[in-house]
Amino acid sequence: MVERKINVAIDGYSGTGKSSTAKEVASRLGYTYLDSGAMYRAVTLYFLNHEVDWKNKSDVVEALRSISISFSFNVQERKFDTCLNGKNVEEEIRGMMVSNQVSKVSAITEVREKLVSIQRELGKDKGVVMDGRDIGTVVFPSAELKVFMISNTEVRARRRQKELEEKGQVVSLEEVIQNLQERDQIDTTRKASPLVKAEDAIEIDTTNLTFDEQVNEIVKLVEQTTLV
Repeated sequence: MVERKINVAIDGYSGTGKSSTAKEVASRLGYTYLDSGAMYRAVTLYFLNHEVDWKNKSDVVEALRSISISFSFNVQERKFDTCLNGKNVEEEIRGMMVSNQVSKVSAITEVREKLVSIQRELGKDKGVVMDGRDIGTVVFPSAELKVFMISNTEVRARRRQKELEEKGQVVSLEEVIQNLQERDQIDTTRKASPLVKAEDAIEIDTTNLTFDEQVNEIVKLVEQTTLV
């Protein structure tokens, strides 16, 4: 048997552990991790900082021409940081200011078209793990492995609250739950690439799984898929 590299698409609701899981899966497999969510957060941050009226199509198109997104490897923390127009914005894009608006910006057709084209180009050579909400349905519909992650809302909220606290942001559990519910509503009902489970995706419920358990489960699926 020969092991080949594949593209792994991980979709699911906010707070299910997609990003942290995808990063670790990529690390263990020696794959490239692409953080699609960070890309949308970076666009949202740019729109907020430059007071872009994202309900105005011409303003959005004009703003997108001025946006460049890249990833730089943080050697000290052994992770990829998001850069917006050459500036490291990893911490800024994770705050509640961006979280409260990112689903609205992500629903804009022009934004999705620009970022999807970038993501597809990055995945042409295989060996990519990407997480998001439309990776298996729109970005990489031909991905050899598609995973759809779900989890209990309160569990997701507690995870997100812990992440924010570790970054020095104190947010009530109720506020985080409300934010997640609003994002779920927007993500699943938007016209452009709504959050849906691909027909051939494997569903993983992370409610009662430890981080290592969910990573191991996906790594095992990749290994099974790559043996031909």
